[in-house]
Amino acid sequence: MNLLILGGTRFLGKALAEAALDRGHTLTLFHRGQHSQDAFPEAEHIVGDRENELELLQGRTWDAVIDTCGFVPRVVRASVELLKDRVGHYTFISSVSVYEDLKRLQVKEDAPVAILSDESTEDVTQHYGALKALCEKTLEAAMPDRALHIRPGLIVGPHDYSDRFTYWPHRIAQGGEVLVPPKDGRVQVIDVRDLAAWIIDLVEKQTVGTFHASGSDYTMEQLVDVCALLSSRPTKFTWVTEPFLREQQVGEWIELPLWLQSDSLIGLFAIDNTKAFASGLMTRPLIDTVRDTLAWDRSRPPEEKRKAGLDPAREAELLYLWHSWDAATPHP
Repeated sequence: MNLLILGGTRFLGKALAEAALDRGHTLTLFHRGQHSQDAFPEAEHIVGDRENELELLQGRTWDAVIDTCGFVPRVVRASVELLKDRVGHYTFISSVSVYEDLKRLQVKEDAPVAILSDESTEDVTQHYGALKALCEKTLEAAMPDRALHIRPGLIVGPHDYSDRFTYWPHRIAQGGEVLVPPKDGRVQVIDVRDLAAWIIDLVEKQTVGTFHASGSDYTMEQLVDVCALLSSRPTKFTWVTEPFLREQQVGEWIELPLWLQSDSLIGLFAIDNTKAFASGLMTRPLIDTVRDTLAWDRSRPPEEKRKAGLDPAREAELLYLWHSWDAATPHP
């Protein structure tokens, strides 16, 4: 196939490009040239900003396009209007954050999505999920029966610059006493390489419709135990409770990655993936994802600032407070 990827040099886009080229497809990458500019020399690179340089795609046709970087309807609309007569199939990378109620467990693809009271807003920080939902609606209206909407959960693996998953292999590899949230907390992740391979499968089949892509289910205990298997340093896990974390005002999701409070958006880690697995999604063992993530993490410059995870001094303080707090807390 002759494929166009909007984006394509960072994380999911990078994995999609690798999967497409491995299958022998002809590939064009339209990106801003800000990451890995020398990647994929066998692909055609068109360097430009989709907000004001879409004309660089005029006069060309492709079998399919994969849009990895659409966040606001105005920008997606402009891309779709330009490409709808130039491509046969359009894949949009959305998010499980589109749903109106993410405190529910096992949400399916037909659940109600969030609706904006002001559809002119472009505040992605405040309305990320609702804007993604409106982007989907925009695409579907312009290309009915030719659009594929992928709603990933937490994407992990090598090159995961968010550090939300990467924190755990990295931290546990340092050894010592590790503060860990409740061991029965749910974790649902998908390796970026598995996600990319599956998306290319669907594009090759010209699949349309909406699919979740949140991957396999684990507990927090299972995740850190796998991380420990790959650590060469002695590690002691100290499991703290949600009341303690609340009392110490520990931030969920970013400060303490993969922890969500019980009254928070716990549905993010409990999405129904039945449709995706039935369509051919396959996920690799967690230990492979952890091993490869750790190998990539070790290649990063030591001075690179981490985007998520407990600061070592903060963790040490919390561990000290926990041992005092736990000793003073009555146990049955």
